Amino acid sequence: MKTQRDYPKYTVTPKAEAAILRGHPWVYDAEILTAQEGAENGGLVDVVSKKGRYLGTGFLSEQSKIRVRLISRNANDRFDAAFWRRKLRWAWEYRKAVMSAEDLDACRIIFGEADAFPGLTVDKFHDLLSIQVLSMGMERIKDRLIPDLVSILREDGQVIRGVFERSDVALREKEGLTQEKRWFPLPGESVPDSPVTEITENGVKYLVDVENGQKTGFFLDQKYNRRAVARLSRGRTVLDCFTHTGSFALNAAMGGAAHVTAVDISESAVEMARANAARNGLEGVMECVAANVFDLLPALEKEPPLYDFIILDPPAFTKSRRTVHNALAGYKEINYRAMRLLPRGGLLATCSCSHFATEEKFVAMLHDAARDAGVQLRQIEARQQACDHPILWGVEETSYLKFYLFQVV
Repeated sequence: MKTQRDYPKYTVTPKAEAAILRGHPWVYDAEILTAQEGAENGGLVDVVSKKGRYLGTGFLSEQSKIRVRLISRNANDRFDAAFWRRKLRWAWEYRKAVMSAEDLDACRIIFGEADAFPGLTVDKFHDLLSIQVLSMGMERIKDRLIPDLVSILREDGQVIRGVFERSDVALREKEGLTQEKRWFPLPGESVPDSPVTEITENGVKYLVDVENGQKTGFFLDQKYNRRAVARLSRGRTVLDCFTHTGSFALNAAMGGAAHVTAVDISESAVEMARANAARNGLEGVMECVAANVFDLLPALEKEPPLYDFIILDPPAFTKSRRTVHNALAGYKEINYRAMRLLPRGGLLATCSCSHFATEEKFVAMLHDAARDAGVQLRQIEARQQACDHPILWGVEETSYLKFYLFQVV
């Protein structure tokens, strides 16, 4: 078995060295000064400084701008089956340590770089796992990793009836990989009869379709933010914008809201939100409407005040630095309109799920929106993504969700 020193050495710039020492696991193609021969695409290489200092070992990706993704900075690690099984167990034990048993029914088990599995996402939805593989290195070892993870979960009493792979994203093409959408084969096991399962989150029941749902099937990162909304909703009249499958609206209704209007531009999303409301016996409290939020909010200004709690959970308005300015303009528009609609004492929940719209930029936008709307905000809470999506300091990409709860005063 190779040790790190046996792998081909990639010498990197002082800039890359500094980033690694701060904790960032990526080396870009332009940061590589020299590369020894013998490296395989998706195989392991050692990263060293100009002076020959060992910096870490990672997976090589010959077609990606992210040329090396580190998996370890420990010179004593041996990258054998025991190494990977140990890391998988650590990831699961972390979730067990920071979440209740009930919250483990639906949770993220592997969050890419934050768990030192670069390019790998694994979500657990009750008795199904949904995986996404976005790096060449993880692609090469997934056939070992995923059965091992299933074994670890089952040994811990978790019922796992199947694994679905949702690697159906264009980003794989930058790694030289084709898109995949299929049941992941588990040795000696047949394919499950259905990609649909039921999860319970915060007491709310949802059907999750791991084959056809958004991303890996359901957005888990707002779990505790939805719980915070439920806690504040009692007796309120709530408008949930960009509701998708109704998760914030359902939590508000379950929390005792007098009435909830859930809005999304997608007819299919609205239908699913209605089905979720019926599943939880909330049809009498929750109304689901198909509408464009950017048109609806200005139209509501012409009506008598209807809502004293507005929730803004838009999709990522930007996925690159080039479009951040336009995204912030979109965020400002909906927040400005919501602030104008709310009465004094009304509540606003607002968030962004794009790491390119940094917290500093997002907060500055909220200040501008409040000033232009002529209101003052009293902050109730500032929150982030759930703890099963851990933020790894030094890796800014792992910190992406900004969530604020305000009272208009």
